[in-house]
Amino acid sequence: MRADRLVAALLVLQARGQVTAAQLARELEVSVATARRDLEALSAAGVPVYAQPGRGGGWRLLGGARTDLSGLTAHEAQALFLLVGPAAPAAPAVRSALRKLLRALPPTFRADAEAAAGAVVVDPARWGEPERERPAPVEVLQDAVVRRRTVRIGYEGRRGGPAERLVDPWGLVVKDDVWYLLAGTANGRRTFRVDRIAQIVVTGETFERPAGFEPAEAWDDVVDAMERRRSALTATVLIDPRFVPILREHFGRHCQAMGTEADGRARVRVAAPDALTVAEQLAGWGGRVEVVEPAEVRAELARIGTELVERHQT
Repeated sequence: MRADRLVAALLVLQARGQVTAAQLARELEVSVATARRDLEALSAAGVPVYAQPGRGGGWRLLGGARTDLSGLTAHEAQALFLLVGPAAPAAPAVRSALRKLLRALPPTFRADAEAAAGAVVVDPARWGEPERERPAPVEVLQDAVVRRRTVRIGYEGRRGGPAERLVDPWGLVVKDDVWYLLAGTANGRRTFRVDRIAQIVVTGETFERPAGFEPAEAWDDVVDAMERRRSALTATVLIDPRFVPILREHFGRHCQAMGTEADGRARVRVAAPDALTVAEQLAGWGGRVEVVEPAEVRAELARIGTELVERHQT
C-alpha cells in the first residue's frame, strides 16, 4: 500500500538522514522510479524533504543528517497524517506506523496530528450499492509483487470456470475500489481482475520486471484500450439542456455537448460499446430524449419500446 511506503520512506530518512532514490528503492523493495515518486509525494505533502543534486547528493530531511521526526512543523505533521490517515483503518501496518510516528512527534504537535489522522473518512461504497470487500488475494499479491515471486492462479474468466495460469505479478491497481493485477505471462502482459482469482499459490520462482516498466504507464495503456472499446459506437441525441449534467453522469467521459438547436434543445454526443448498450441507457428517458443517429440505435429503442408495450399493456 502506498501510504505504508510513504511512512516507511520517512522513517528511513529519519534513521539515515540522507538516501538516494536507488538506496530507498532497495530498502523498500520497489523500483527506483516508485521510490522517487514517493519522495516527491512526501515533499508535495509538506514534509521537509528535498533533493540535493551532484556527487554525494540524495534526498534528505531539512535540518541535517541527525534530524528526527521532531523536526517537523505542526503544519507538516498535520499534512502527513491527513495524507496517510484515511488508509489506516484498512491496513494494520499503517496503523502501527502512524502510532510510532505519533510518539516521535513533539508533545505539542500530537493532538493536532492525531486529529488530522481521523479528519478524513473514506467510504468506498457508492450510494445505493453494497460496500465492496477487499479481495482475499490482494495481500498475497502485494507481497509477491514486492518480493518478485511468480504465482499460480485459478482465474475465472467471463466464459467459463477457473483456468490455471502462471503469472509474474508486476503491480496492482485500484480503480473505483476494484483491484486489478498487472502481470507478465507466457503470452505477454495481461491484466486480471483480482476478485476473479479463485485460487492463488506463491511459487519458489522469482522474476525480474521488464526494463523500463512503469505500473502507472502500463495502467494508462489499459485504460486507453478499455475506453476505446467502451466508445466503439457513437450516437447523437437531442435533450433539454437541464438534463445534460444527468446524462453526463450516465455516460461519463463518453458524453460531449455539441451545441444548441433552434428549438432550444441541446445536441449531445454519447458513446458505448454497441447500439444495444446505448439504447438501454437511453430507454429510461422516454420522450425526454430523441436519438438523431445512428439508425441502429433508433431501431433498438423502437424494439425495446415494443417489448415494453406488449408486456405491460392492459
